[in-house]
Amino acid sequence: MVPFALAGMAAWAVAGLVLLLFRDRLVASGHENWLWVCLAGFLWGFPGLAVMMRHDANRRRRRAAG
Repeated sequence: MVPFALAGMAAWAVAGLVLLLFRDRLVASGHENWLWVCLAGFLWGFPGLAVMMRHDANRRRRRAAG
């Protein structure tokens, strides 16, 4: 599950960097908040990553015990 969380974080980071290139156009059209959405998506990836790491650890432990 960890690769899914990392891929999601990477996708938000790439999307934010691409939108950063078009920042002037976003500001002119009133869509500057899209940059904040990308930042929020990236930052919310950290709690998601922690949950996925815990999930994988529990799954490994259950498989070892069973």
